[in-house]
Amino acid sequence: MTTTIPATTTVPSATALPAPGRPPLFGTLRRIVRCPAGAVSLALLVTLVLVAILAPVLAPHDPYAQSLQDQFQGPSAAHWLGTDDFGRDVLSRLIYATRIVVIAPLVAVGVALVLGLPSGLYAGYRRNAFSTLLTRFADALLSIPPIVAAIAIVAMLGPGLVTTMFAIGIVFAPRLFRIVRGATLNVAEEGYIGSAESIGASTSRVLWVHCLPNVLAPLLVQITLMMGFALLAEAGLSFLGLGVQLPEASWGSMLKSAAEQQFRAPFAVLPPGLCLTVTILAFNTLGDVVRDVTADRREQ
Repeated sequence: MTTTIPATTTVPSATALPAPGRPPLFGTLRRIVRCPAGAVSLALLVTLVLVAILAPVLAPHDPYAQSLQDQFQGPSAAHWLGTDDFGRDVLSRLIYATRIVVIAPLVAVGVALVLGLPSGLYAGYRRNAFSTLLTRFADALLSIPPIVAAIAIVAMLGPGLVTTMFAIGIVFAPRLFRIVRGATLNVAEEGYIGSAESIGASTSRVLWVHCLPNVLAPLLVQITLMMGFALLAEAGLSFLGLGVQLPEASWGSMLKSAAEQQFRAPFAVLPPGLCLTVTILAFNTLGDVVRDVTADRREQ
C-alpha cells in the first residue's frame, strides 16, 4: 500500500514580497539632488519660488512708493540696495519681481506644451499627409528669428506680461514640436507599440499611455532649458517696453531704468543684472544635470 504525502505549499511571508517600485520621476529627482550642481540649482529655484510667495512679508518697503527726495541713494541701513530714479527701494522691487520670474516661464512653457506636445506626438506616430503638413509648418516658423516673431505678436496683441509670454510660447512651440516628434519617431518603432495596436488600442491611448512616458526624458530637458530662455526673452521684451508695464516690477524693466540713468547711478544695473544672470544660469545648469541623469538612466 502506497502512502501519498501531500505536497506542502509554501506561503511567502510578508517580508518576501517584492517592495512596490518607486515612480521613475522620484529616482530622477534623487539623482539630481545627489549631483552638487543640480542640488544648488534646484535649491536656488525653490528659494525664488518661496521669495515670490512671501514677497509681502520679505519686502522691507512698498515697492511702488515714490520719494523724489530719496533718488539714487546708495546702500544704507534703510535701503540695503539703494533707491532708483523715483526713490523706490531697489531690494523691495527685486523681491516683488521674483513673481514675474516664476510666472512668466511657466506661462510661456505652458503655451508651448499645449501647442507643441500633442502635435509632436501625433506627427511622430501617424506618418500621413496631416503630420507632414504639421512638420512643414513648424519648419516655416523655425525660419523666423525668435525675437522678431515675439515682437510681431506682441505688436498685434498689445504689450503686457500675459501677451508677451503667450508670444514667447508660440515661438517656442515649433522647437518643442520637433523634439517631441523626433523622440516619438523612435518610440513608434518599438514592439510594445505594435502590441498595443494589435489589441485594438486607440490612437489617443497609444500616444498618451505608451508614447508620452517614453519621450519624457528629452522633454524634461527641453522644458528646463526653455524656462531660462523664456525668462531671458521676457527680460529683453520688458527692456524694450513691450513686457511688464510700469509701475509693476520686473528685472528687465529695472535694467531699462538703470540703463537710462547709467551716468547718475552707474552701479544700478548690478542688482537686477546679477539676479537675472544667476537665475538663467540655474535653469541652464539644471537642464544639463537633467540631461546627464536621464542619459545615464537609459544606459543602465
